[in-house]
Amino acid sequence: MRIRELANETHVSTATILRFCRKNQCEGFSEFKVKLKMLVSQKDKLTKQELKSPHHAVYAFFEHSQSPELVEKISAAAKLIVTASNVIFIGIGSSGVMGEYGARLFSNLGIFSMYIKDPHYPIHTRIQKDSITIALSTRGENPYVQPYLERIKQDKHKIIAITNNRQSTMAKISDVCIPYYVKEEYLGSIDLTTHTPVIFLLEWLGKEVYNLIAKLE
Repeated sequence: MRIRELANETHVSTATILRFCRKNQCEGFSEFKVKLKMLVSQKDKLTKQELKSPHHAVYAFFEHSQSPELVEKISAAAKLIVTASNVIFIGIGSSGVMGEYGARLFSNLGIFSMYIKDPHYPIHTRIQKDSITIALSTRGENPYVQPYLERIKQDKHKIIAITNNRQSTMAKISDVCIPYYVKEEYLGSIDLTTHTPVIFLLEWLGKEVYNLIAKLE
């Protein structure tokens, strides 16, 4: 379309369209059309990129899972959970699905647990008292989860982070961080990083807690 045709269709002046183009670092409407076409072309390439098999990432993780460091992290996290009256899982997106699975798994093992989908959801003080929060995030920088963690940290509640990034804000604010170190994979802005390690860690942690509770009874 020519600039006048676009102005007629959108019911604005040609001057408005030119101002819009300049705000997007384009000298004029012609340059804007070229850059827009390039952007669409890049997005098409992203959607057609080849996705790698998760085999290598999963194999590498299971080798790491036998390290003394990870065994120690699981043990430390389990000891914290045993002292808690309940466990609260929190995560957004794919990590939220993992949080929901974790809450169901722990409940099946007799450990009172719940999953919080909305970080702004009000939690009664009696429930939060003596609770442990297990936060899940691939990058550990979720802008919705982070304020919730900072709030409960101020109230001196314990946090366990399960994340792929041990240097993340979530990892640093947590009392125990369980990193899983797999290669992250994205399709555009969509996170397609394998969550197999997260399932494994949740099951390992849940059974470790169950065994500790059994010894105390």
